Amino acid sequence: MKTQISNGRVIDPASNIDSHLDLFIDEDKIVAISDYYDGFAADQIIDASGLIICPGLVDLCARLREPGQEHTATIDSETQAAAKGGITSLCVPPNTDPIIDSPAVVELIEDRAKKAGRTMVYTIGALTQKLEGKLLSEMMALKQAGCIGISNGLSPIKNSLVLRRAMEYAATLDFTLFINATDPWLQAQGCVHEGMVSTRLGLGGIAEAAETIAVSRDLLLIEQTGVRAHFHNLSTAKAVAMIQQAQQHGLNVTADVSAHHLHLSEHDIGNYDSLSHVMPPLRSTRDRDQLQQGLRDGVISAICSNHQPLDNDAKQGPFAQTKPGISGLETLLSLTMKLVDDGEISLKQAVANLTCNPATILNIDAGQLKVGGSADICIINPAAHNECQPQQFVSSGKNSPFTGWLFNHEVSHTLFNGKLVYQKDSD
Repeated sequence: MKTQISNGRVIDPASNIDSHLDLFIDEDKIVAISDYYDGFAADQIIDASGLIICPGLVDLCARLREPGQEHTATIDSETQAAAKGGITSLCVPPNTDPIIDSPAVVELIEDRAKKAGRTMVYTIGALTQKLEGKLLSEMMALKQAGCIGISNGLSPIKNSLVLRRAMEYAATLDFTLFINATDPWLQAQGCVHEGMVSTRLGLGGIAEAAETIAVSRDLLLIEQTGVRAHFHNLSTAKAVAMIQQAQQHGLNVTADVSAHHLHLSEHDIGNYDSLSHVMPPLRSTRDRDQLQQGLRDGVISAICSNHQPLDNDAKQGPFAQTKPGISGLETLLSLTMKLVDDGEISLKQAVANLTCNPATILNIDAGQLKVGGSADICIINPAAHNECQPQQFVSSGKNSPFTGWLFNHEVSHTLFNGKLVYQKDSD
């Protein structure tokens, strides 16, 4: 199959391209990016007039619920949602069931993702066995099985000596350590940011120190062990400042933020809106604004969905008893582009935060358009006007607080390995 994508505006920050060019695809590879390619006879032509052509998006954190929670979602359903969101590469954290602490689980996930055939699914292996924070996992076996990084997921390691040993082992394997920074004692049974809203609603608060103390400890151990580390889902202004200082001192650390933390704050909880129950919690408006500033400064180099599909029952009941999480695959692009519409970041920076920057963090060959590279492509309609309706999500999870939000960008086509895996007209 030969495909030509014509008349579109090609934006690829990795190659510093922002021009009206055609893409020529033969099977699964890009063979030319130019005005004309002599002798190319396309089997299909995609007219991208008025559209933006960019690399397929790379999502650093998406829970697909399989294996273990297939009643909630499956790799098939969620990769279909990813394709609709323009995502062609995504990472699965280790807290599946069974946990990703053995090659067999890695192979299971990769096999089912390959059968779905809509996006590349990368696994992040468990840092400790069963994520219990006691015994180190078989990291070498996990790396050989294909894991692109290592993490203890949402289970913080309480014993600092165990964490240090784990970091040292990961460093010897040149493994990237992915960290969700939180102090388990300070977080305790809290469910919202400790502040005015938690006091007004009478809900258990989680102080910003739950994140900053953990970040501080982790940075000191990163400096001592030399491990390459990435901080997932930052939520506080002080944590951003600490990461910036560490980067300025030469530490090999990067960070991302979830799309919803860039738009929402503790005030969006309103009167116990469980759809805004997330971990880490939505923080103050100052924290939200500083997360946006961290993006502009390049301290935070990637935006992720932190996708957590949940069934309807999980969001029913008293706020503190509901499960945290937002179904984010299908709003990742729109929320990021809303920052562009609001003048918070440039279009080039937005595309970079969703493509080449996360690909660089993962050290994978993705997130850019290049001759000879895989034809993983996202085509965006910047003139689309649509209202967010979570009940129409392809994802099995309809849990989103963005109902009724108006977005001006949406995915028109997604190609994965040269194959058209999503087209708006077929939605």
